[in-house]
Formats: sequence, structure tokens, C-alpha cells
Amino acid sequence: MRILLVTGPGGAGRTTVAAAAARAASRAGQRVLLLSGDPAEPLAALVGPYAGDPAEPAGAAEAVQPAEAVQPAEARESAEAGESVEVAPGLTARSAAGVLVARVDSGEEFRAELVALQERGSALLGMLGSRPMGAEELTELPGAEQFALLRALRRAASAPAVDLVVVDMPPLPRALAVLALPAQLRRYLARLLPAERQAARALRPVLAQLAGVPMPAQWLYEAAARWDEELGAVQRVVEADTTSVLLVAEPGPGADAALRSGLLGLALHELPVAGIVANRMVPQGSPDPWLAGLAAEQEKYAAHWAGDTPVVPLAHLGRAPRGPEDLDRLAAAPGLLPDGPPARRGWAVEDRLAEDGVLVWVVPLPGAHKRDLDLVRRGDELTVAAGPHRRIVSLPSALRRCTVSGAALTDGELRVRFTPDPGLWPRRA
Repeated sequence: MRILLVTGPGGAGRTTVAAAAARAASRAGQRVLLLSGDPAEPLAALVGPYAGDPAEPAGAAEAVQPAEAVQPAEARESAEAGESVEVAPGLTARSAAGVLVARVDSGEEFRAELVALQERGSALLGMLGSRPMGAEELTELPGAEQFALLRALRRAASAPAVDLVVVDMPPLPRALAVLALPAQLRRYLARLLPAERQAARALRPVLAQLAGVPMPAQWLYEAAARWDEELGAVQRVVEADTTSVLLVAEPGPGADAALRSGLLGLALHELPVAGIVANRMVPQGSPDPWLAGLAAEQEKYAAHWAGDTPVVPLAHLGRAPRGPEDLDRLAAAPGLLPDGPPARRGWAVEDRLAEDGVLVWVVPLPGAHKRDLDLVRRGDELTVAAGPHRRIVSLPSALRRCTVSGAALTDGELRVRFTPDPGLWPRRA
């Protein structure tokens, strides 16, 4: 299964492109799930009514249904009736415009999780004299939508009858924060509640007496282990070789700056970009001077973005797209659906001990400037800051026995030099 994460600067039309890419894959014979976390349901204006809705004209359901070969067999009958079907445990979808569409209800997810948490801790809450809250009393807290989207992404990745999952992500800065969240939270858990320091239950009273302080309760470690397992599953989906990002931007100076920053953040987190969609391109050759100037500017920026990453122009329809017919026009654009996920460029360690006496950690950061970068080593971790983006990574075992002796930015690569520490490095025979 492939996963395509669609994002871009705010207002660039990423939801439209996500729906068009899903439709293009469906027309090519793939079984597609389109996942969206937008509470406003903007997909409804694009995919039209769900297949089988009572208000739909006769024959319309057949017009938007995918071919027999691409409809999941166990869900075919329910999807044709316009009912919700479970495509993966805990994830339901409905058929529309030839694809399965699932919308993440973060509010409902938050209420269900908090009610379940109260039930698990009912004994403790009772001892404290607390009154549990009902689901109808709970309102969604900021940040809940991020966790709901990640949980839905993990569930979608396990859908057995789907070839491609297209995810309508938040705007680029928020999307980066969401995708980096699992690894960051796992690091916090490992530092605050290290599993190797968890003592056996029988020794806890003795250790508490010796230390003079109460030991952390067993349930705390058990909860941390559950969270780590859940976050690890999401992190594996995000970092899988079959996951890639499709960027959507409307060519212009504002989008250019946002795109450069976003590409830098994606590179820092090792998230491969499958392509850039230059959206709402105005046709060339207009007699109107203003339109001609706009078209020329768009062409200039689209050409500037072209490089190792393919750029796909998507024509402006002259109005806001609406309905399956407009979706089909956009889906027919050549190259809209990437052929496959690009190869991930890992952070390689070059052995230059024989030539220069150093090991070099190569960090690909295309488009970075020296003024954007900052490096800080703390113990066995290295903090890399690139513009507004920041990532903390664990050093490979060989580099932990070295000291940082310098760094240089060359041809889009940050090359960090490590000199072996004589006191820690094994002596050569």
C-alpha cells in the first residue's frame, strides 16, 4: 500500500488536489481511500453526493462508482447503498466520486478517548471523590485534531482492501508539526519514564524506603508503554518507504517563500517529496495584459521550482471547482498522480578516517543557507535547526565516541565532521 500526504501553503487548493489525485488513481484502476481531517467537509463540494443518497438522480450512482475490480469486495454492497463501511478497524468511509472517503471527526474521537480513560481510572477517581464526566459534557481541546488525524492515518495504513491512501493534510507548517509529533513524543517518554529503570513490583516498597521518596506507580509505566506502542506504529507509517508527500502551491512570490521553508523542513525530517503541483495556472497568450503578466509570473516560479522534484501544472478552471465533472477534468492532468514514492535520502556516515582522520555525517538540506543553520550537541543527541524547523536526533553508535570538530554546508548538504575521542575510540592493531 502507498500513502500520499497532500499539503501546501494555506489557500493553495490542497483539498482539491487531494481529491483529484484520488480520483486519478481510481480511474487508473487502484482502490483508493481519501482521508480528510477538515471539519468543514470541503470535499463535499467536489465529490458530490454519496453514492446511493436518496436525493441523487437515478443512474448517478453508477456514473461515479469505480470499476467492479477496484471496489473492495466485502464493502461493495454497503457502499453502493450509500452506507458507511468499515475499511479498517475503527475507520469508516463512504463511496463518492469513485473513491472511498473518510472524514476524521476529532471531536468525537476526543470524547470517546476521554470517556475510556475515565473508565480505566475509575478506581482512582473514586478514591479522590471525583465525578466522571459524560461524553455530552466534553468539548474538544486544542491539539486533539492532530492526534485524531495520526490515529486515523495508522488505521488507514492497515486497510486490507486499499491500494492507495490519499491524506488531505493541514497547511504545510501544521502538517510538518503533525508528522514530527510521534517521534518527538516518544523521545519525551523515553527521557521521562525510561523503561530500563522500571523496577519489579516486589522491589518497589524496598526501593521507596531506601530512596526516601515514593516510586512511580506501575500503572504509569504501563500507560507510557501503551502510548509508546501507539506512537511507534504511527511513526513507522510516516517513515515507511511507501509514504511520500505531494506539495500544492499557487506559483507566486508568497508561495515561493513558504515552499522553500517547507521543503527545508521536510528534508530535515527525512520526508520524501514525490512532486509539486503548480495549481491554478492561468493559460498563456491572453490578450488581457494583467492576465498575460500573471501567466508569465506563474511560469517563472513554476520553472524555478522544477529540479530534482517534478512540477505538475494544474490549469485554473476560471472558478472554484465543484462537483465530480470538475474533479474529472483536474484528475485528467498528466502526471498529477506520482508514479511512486521517491527514494528516501538517509543521513549517511562517511568514513574518512584514513584520509582526514574524521567521520562525516551527511545531512541533505536542499535550499538551506548557512544563516538558517544551527547545531548543538548534548550528550548522545544532536540538535539540528534549519530556519524555523528543529529536530533532535540520536547519534549513531560510532559518532557517540567522537567529538564534533566542524561543519560545512556544500551543495545542499550539511556535512558535520566528527573526530574520534582517543579515550573512547578502540585502538587499531
